[in-house]
Amino acid sequence: MRSSLISGIGAGDGTEPTGGDLVAQVLVIGDDLTGANATGALYARLGLRAVTVSALPHVERYADRVDVLVVNTASRHWTSARAYAAVRAVAETAGVAPLIVKRVDTTLRGNPGSELDAVLDLAAARDPSARIRTLAVPAFPDAGRSTVGGLHLVDGVPLTRTAVARDPFDPVRHSRVATVLGAQTRRTTGELTLDVVERGPDAVAAALRADPAEIVVCDATENAHLRTLAVAAARLTAEDAVRWVALDSGPFGAALAAELGLRPRGGAPARILAVVGSVTDRTRTQLARTETALGARWADLDPAAPDADRVLAALRQAAGEGATVLGVRVAPPTPAASGGPLPAPDPDTAARLLRCLAEVTRRAVAELSPGGLYASGGDVAAAVTSALGADGFAIEAEVLPLAIAGHLVGGPHDGLLFATKGGLIGGPDAARDCLEHLRAACTRHTLRTTVSSR
Repeated sequence: MRSSLISGIGAGDGTEPTGGDLVAQVLVIGDDLTGANATGALYARLGLRAVTVSALPHVERYADRVDVLVVNTASRHWTSARAYAAVRAVAETAGVAPLIVKRVDTTLRGNPGSELDAVLDLAAARDPSARIRTLAVPAFPDAGRSTVGGLHLVDGVPLTRTAVARDPFDPVRHSRVATVLGAQTRRTTGELTLDVVERGPDAVAAALRADPAEIVVCDATENAHLRTLAVAAARLTAEDAVRWVALDSGPFGAALAAELGLRPRGGAPARILAVVGSVTDRTRTQLARTETALGARWADLDPAAPDADRVLAALRQAAGEGATVLGVRVAPPTPAASGGPLPAPDPDTAARLLRCLAEVTRRAVAELSPGGLYASGGDVAAAVTSALGADGFAIEAEVLPLAIAGHLVGGPHDGLLFATKGGLIGGPDAARDCLEHLRAACTRHTLRTTVSSR
């Protein structure tokens, strides 16, 4: 027998939600505990403090303590009416969050349409004049879930040809997302096709303005598509005062939160300082991913004339403009004027670069007070550790093979979160993963302090 983890939600026991002016930046309502927790982790990677709860009293207790309140209703296998009541009670109790996300199963099992209606009905009742629309983006590219032509796929296979079509509790009978939703929701649906998404945020924004549907199902096959959709949605929020509800399996809602500029109530996420000495094509690709995914700002160190003051000025400017991932990297050497090959490595130049990187790090840590430090390359990590006067490095986790995270031990910066990675290690997202790991670690420390102090 399956029972609710939510005390009194939709159970007909007379329990009434209290509502109130609670201020979580994001409210995520999921129907399954593992999915809810996994979704919360995506927001933690953004530097937002996330907590998952499963009871109405806890919804009220934690909504004003965290940035992202994730609520598990355990309603995936309930009737549509009971699931609707559960979600509505959670939304009423949690109050008005800037962003509401109805988290759905990555294979669309459960009651996505009726649970979405519960959120939208309450939002409309609270503010009848608001322009409230839904972006349905169930794609989770990192988990092999994509949407193409309105059809939802698992590892490239339509849902109705996968095991979920034979699920003993909730078999999925349609591969088209709009059809799955339409069986439950009263609202109109439209579709935004992949060719539009591929043309970028301007095309997506124009298509969304032209589509009158209350729910727009969006194609996406890769993380870049999720960000494109999020950028366009944030633009319509700023320019057209549209309030979006996200119906997604996790990553799109997090991308939308980032593009909407949602920040911890206590201020911006902790700064992360990155120091990179490698100039390989692999490294440049990795750092480019950090710019698009994290908004990282990189100051280039000229290998021919390394200047710590100039780099520090660039880091100060980036910090003053609100960047939370700040980095210094070595600019690639310039080919000979004749168009010949790059100059051969010079040991003296390498030593000067290391000294300058170490000096920049020492001064930047003292001045900008980052919550975490990332060093790429063994020589760079050793020079940075020495410059900060640390005795060594306490190892806590392996982010990916040959990428380690922990904290400095000894010296004036004892306890500073630290991550290292070999310069030639990892795929395109390796540097992003290390930086997100550090930011999440900073968030966990802040969350422990905030929650335990109440």
